Amino acid sequence: MRRKLRPDKPAFQKRIMVFGTFDMVHEGHVNFFKQARALASNPFLIVSVARDVNVARIKGKTPLVPERLRRKNLALVPLVDKAVLGGKHKYFFHIKRQRPDVIALGYDQKAYVKELLRDIKTAGMKTKVIRLRAYKAQVYKSSLIKKNMLK
Repeated sequence: MRRKLRPDKPAFQKRIMVFGTFDMVHEGHVNFFKQARALASNPFLIVSVARDVNVARIKGKTPLVPERLRRKNLALVPLVDKAVLGGKHKYFFHIKRQRPDVIALGYDQKAYVKELLRDIKTAGMKTKVIRLRAYKAQVYKSSLIKKNMLK
């Protein structure tokens, strides 16, 4: 016998988590969100916004837009169900708190990948990690867009 869903309770949603700086949301990011959402029939997309201190450490420069404003801006994007700030010092804590079923990485995200796979396993989580495709990387890469804006 099939159980009826209550109208106020949504069907099971697969929690998909993505990460990034998102200094400006451009068409490449929109495609990134669409690819991530396409990984499930009923997705709940969680976007983890990189902390200013971590961006400075990984990329060697601080973001143009402060972390809290970047998170607020992403929360307004219709494809995003939830926007959270990443961990400042212990990156894995906020991932564990969000309990993603899938972590979707961008084609160019290299930092923390080995640690991420290790920490998922150590935590006993069944989270899958998937690498998404590039979308017009020669056009829609934030660093290229910023460079062209400053010319």
